[in-house]
Amino acid sequence: MDSQKVESFIIANKKYLPAGKIVYLRDRLRETSEERFYLISSIDFKDPVMFILISAFLGTLGVDRFMLGDIGLGILKLLTGGCCGILWLIDVCIIGQRIKEENFNDILQLL
Repeated sequence: MDSQKVESFIIANKKYLPAGKIVYLRDRLRETSEERFYLISSIDFKDPVMFILISAFLGTLGVDRFMLGDIGLGILKLLTGGCCGILWLIDVCIIGQRIKEENFNDILQLL
């Protein structure tokens, strides 16, 4: 793969990916074929900032967990008010990194 295309992809999507794994991703993208690269380029990444805001404002209702596909924890947060705010606070702190990890895993599945 062309190094310039890989660098432009990394720069354009840096905020959606975990910082510690960008070097690994760069190396893997350089080894991939053109077809795979264009398939990876078409992925619609989840925005960590949007999920942080949703978690902060609607997290006690479990909306953030429902959007992630964690139906059980979403129902628990809905019925308990975010477990009296404890689970809500934990989610607000870690959801941004979790979204970045999910975006990274989406790329790895296509590689």
